[in-house]
Amino acid sequence: MTLWCAIRTFAAHAEELGNSLPKAPIVFLKPASCLIEGPIDVTGHDGEVHHEVELVLRLDANLVVSHIAVGLDLTDRAAQAAARPEGLPWARGKAFRGAARVGPWVAWDKPLDDLLDLHLELSVDGELRQSAPLSSMSLSPRALLEDLRAWAPLVEGDLLFTGTPAGVGRLHPGEHVKAVLASSAGKVLSLLEVECA
Repeated sequence: MTLWCAIRTFAAHAEELGNSLPKAPIVFLKPASCLIEGPIDVTGHDGEVHHEVELVLRLDANLVVSHIAVGLDLTDRAAQAAARPEGLPWARGKAFRGAARVGPWVAWDKPLDDLLDLHLELSVDGELRQSAPLSSMSLSPRALLEDLRAWAPLVEGDLLFTGTPAGVGRLHPGEHVKAVLASSAGKVLSLLEVECA
C-alpha cells in the first residue's frame, strides 16, 4: 500500500504558502508505515508539525474508489522549508513516523464528481482552523485519480490524499484535533479525533 498525496488542490491553500497553482496534478509519496493511530507526536521534531485535513480515497482491485474517509497529512514545516530552496526531496518533512492519520472508512459507490458535494473541517481545541467545500478544489478528486491511473503503479488498497484547504497551522502538545468529512447537509460521514503529545 502506498499513500499518494496531492498538493495545491485548493487555490487558497496554495496562496497562503506562497505557491503557484499547478495546471496538472502534483503528488508526493508517504510509505504506509507513516499511517498510525494514537497521539500526534509534535515534540519529536526540530521544526513545527502542522495539520492538513484532507479527503482520502481508498482504491479497490479495479483501481476504483471503494471507500472514503477524512484524513490528516501532517507536515514538519521547518524540514520541508529547508529542503525546498535546493530542490531536495521532502521526505523528512512529510514521511516521518506518524505523519498520517485516517478516520473511519465509509463505502462509496457514487460517481466521483458527487464527492464535490462534501465538506472538510478541522478544529483545534474547539477553534475552527480549516473549513471548505470540496467544490472549491481547483483539481477535483476525479482529475487527480485519472492522472494517477495514467502513469502511477497503483495497486489495490492504495490511498489518495486529495489535498488540503487553507488554514493549516502549527500543533502544540496537549491540543485536541477534530477532523470532519461531512455532507453538504452537515451529516458527518467520517470523524477523526486525536490528541497532540
